[in-house]
Amino acid sequence: MATPHKKTDFDSRLASNRKAFHQYEIIEKMEAGIILTGAEVKSARAKQINLKPAYVSIQNGEAFLKKCHISAYNKATSDTPHEAERDRKLLLNKIQIAHLDSQLSEHGLTVIPLNAYLKKGKIKIEIGLGRGKKLHDKRQDLKRKAQTREISRHFRQG
Repeated sequence: MATPHKKTDFDSRLASNRKAFHQYEIIEKMEAGIILTGAEVKSARAKQINLKPAYVSIQNGEAFLKKCHISAYNKATSDTPHEAERDRKLLLNKIQIAHLDSQLSEHGLTVIPLNAYLKKGKIKIEIGLGRGKKLHDKRQDLKRKAQTREISRHFRQG
């Protein structure tokens, strides 16, 4: 009897913002729900979501995901497609929003989306509190990655 296929994190990932890890030093991560329309959900499940230019803003005690591009769903029945880069409300509790707001008031910190994924049928956004890296920090990270890649290549060759 075959064992049922178990979904891994990679199977449920809808989008990833890999560039964020290069440009920011991620201090803290948290999970947030997101309010989407029906066509946006279908489009996001089809992995037509782009997190690279997006960021999180706090306004009037609410968190919003800005500049996140979710393409129009091509099979949508409504005559008016959704706006691709509209502001979308994130679902966080008041304590989390207050914490993020106090951290954002500190100079040099920003909140950016890192991943979009499915969890129990719901679309979730992993957001990270990050500090922008300087050019020399980025160079050091690239050197470190190259060194670890070279070491692992050396051990594989035996």
